[in-house]
Amino acid sequence: MGGAGPGAADEHRPVTVVPGAVPRRQLCFAWGPAEVLVCETLFGRTGEGAPSTSRVFVVRRDQDIYIQTLRKLFNESHGIFMGLQRSEEELAGKSRKAQLVQVSKNYRSVIRACMEDMHQAAISTRDPALQGQYSTQVSILSAMELIWNLCEILFVEAAAAGPLLLRLLDWVRLHVCDVDSMVREVLSSENPSKHKLFWNVVDIFVLQGRMDEARHLLSKEASANPTSMNMYKILDDLMKKMPVPSLGNTQTLTELELKWQHWHEECQRYLQDGTFASNPHMESICKILLGDEDAILEKKELMTTWYHFLVTRLLYSHPTVKPMELRFYAQSSMDLFLGGESSPEPLDMILMAAFEFEMHQVIKECSIVLSNWWFVAHLTDLLDHCKLLQSHNLYFGSNMREFLLLEYASGLFSHHSLWQLGVDYFDHCPQYGRVYLELHIERIPLSTEQKALKVLRICEQRQMHEQVRSICKIMAMKALRNNRLGSALSWSIRAKDAAFATLISDRFLKDYCERGCFSDLDLIDNLGPSMLLSDRLTFLGKYREFHRLYGEKRFPEAARLLLTLMTAHIAPCSFWMTLLTDALPLLEQKEVIFSAEQTYELMRCLEDLTAGNPDKQKFQDDDVETTKVEMLRLALARNLARVIVKEGTVEGS
Repeated sequence: MGGAGPGAADEHRPVTVVPGAVPRRQLCFAWGPAEVLVCETLFGRTGEGAPSTSRVFVVRRDQDIYIQTLRKLFNESHGIFMGLQRSEEELAGKSRKAQLVQVSKNYRSVIRACMEDMHQAAISTRDPALQGQYSTQVSILSAMELIWNLCEILFVEAAAAGPLLLRLLDWVRLHVCDVDSMVREVLSSENPSKHKLFWNVVDIFVLQGRMDEARHLLSKEASANPTSMNMYKILDDLMKKMPVPSLGNTQTLTELELKWQHWHEECQRYLQDGTFASNPHMESICKILLGDEDAILEKKELMTTWYHFLVTRLLYSHPTVKPMELRFYAQSSMDLFLGGESSPEPLDMILMAAFEFEMHQVIKECSIVLSNWWFVAHLTDLLDHCKLLQSHNLYFGSNMREFLLLEYASGLFSHHSLWQLGVDYFDHCPQYGRVYLELHIERIPLSTEQKALKVLRICEQRQMHEQVRSICKIMAMKALRNNRLGSALSWSIRAKDAAFATLISDRFLKDYCERGCFSDLDLIDNLGPSMLLSDRLTFLGKYREFHRLYGEKRFPEAARLLLTLMTAHIAPCSFWMTLLTDALPLLEQKEVIFSAEQTYELMRCLEDLTAGNPDKQKFQDDDVETTKVEMLRLALARNLARVIVKEGTVEGS
């Protein structure tokens, strides 16, 4: 279960060896928001005299995030997590426990499905390194499901005495010593009772409380050996009559204990009478039924683990064990089973903490041992919904559930696509979730416009105004550097950045002067109220509207708009000559467009331009500009004359 785990205490952290690390040099580092560690290495140096070309070696804290086959674990558990948060208000009354147990089972089903996928990947690959990686992950996932299932029985379901033993039996059958392949091998042989594994299979069935399967196999022994028929019938009857707790609460614990005591005495009587003395296998089974610890320990190789021994011991010695009594039986069972031959593994300590109902210790040990934050974050959230963690909040400064969810979500944010899952986890951390989200969202690389829009939508939904402006400014700058003026203007409007909108509007106008036409007409035509963001943007929108009116031959409206743009002083001075030049075609129309008053206004604007220009001498020396000015003066004079004649004729008539 080892690996570069998240770690809850520095002394338990695994050591990561950095290839090529500079020897005898102090490396000072800390895990940062990007979840990476960077240090100097010797890669690339060809000799002592060679120039220093150290490469960077990156160590990621949550390496499991990048394992493709674990993607199902993160994605599907996210849906279960969100469903649990949404249904919190609905979880009430008697159905609350049943719903929480179902949520727990859903999490376990995801772990098991992921484990099966990993197992298939290990079988299909030919790369020894990958096989080792997959096998390690299968072991880790198997341990995760084992721990989770036990926590489900003890904490989530909180099984009472009686049903507790049945749940523990199911737990052992599911996770310990799979006998199916052995059964198939025995039953497929010509003479099953003579098979070398026959009694091993019978013993395993008995050790796991699977009496019907054990009796079925024993019937084959009786058929093959008529001399043992009597012993078989007696043993079969004892196994058949064994009292077991029921989930339907059809009998009280007292009734069960009385029945079990009578049955136990009957087994004891047959054993003392030597009924099974001629058959060591059946005698051994009878001793197991009596809960003989030595007889059970003789089958140590078949049980493989101390917790299997614990459940078997409880089944045949204390079937009505109460939850709070488990700690005593668990500790003695581990001591008896290990017998000082080996020290407990980390998994053993986690299971022992669960049997002792030390939830905080379970979570702490799992944080140290497991290779990612997924397990502790989701288990803690579930236990918190079960109202079991209120007394443990001070261990992590504020709230243990939130602390672990923040760590898990932070790891997700280091991945190029899983970061979207992390957003929802931050959303359900009421104390620090928003702060963490704001910090992490700013570090997401906005590699494409589509990704930027996705991030922007998340920020807008959560009213993260500062982040919205930051994203829009970044994308606007990128678009501007790539000369995509329409996109840059769109992003600056979205950011409500008046200064940047003014800058881009100037670029549009400059581009128009150089090319004689506008790019991104759809955007400019549909600015709407956005054009009020800045005067320059307003001018750009209105100037485009002038061109549209002119193109539709709505000359009087176009003339009024053009004059308004001149007299309102929202046009840049550098663009006045362009506006006056745009007036030329209107002045040359057969029909008089500009009135006398409008013509005088145009004349005043022209004089202001020529007289007030700071580069007046340069303006006068430019033949093109001089020609434009002369043409405008002539056109204005002719238009004024036409207007006077027209207006005089109207008055005379």
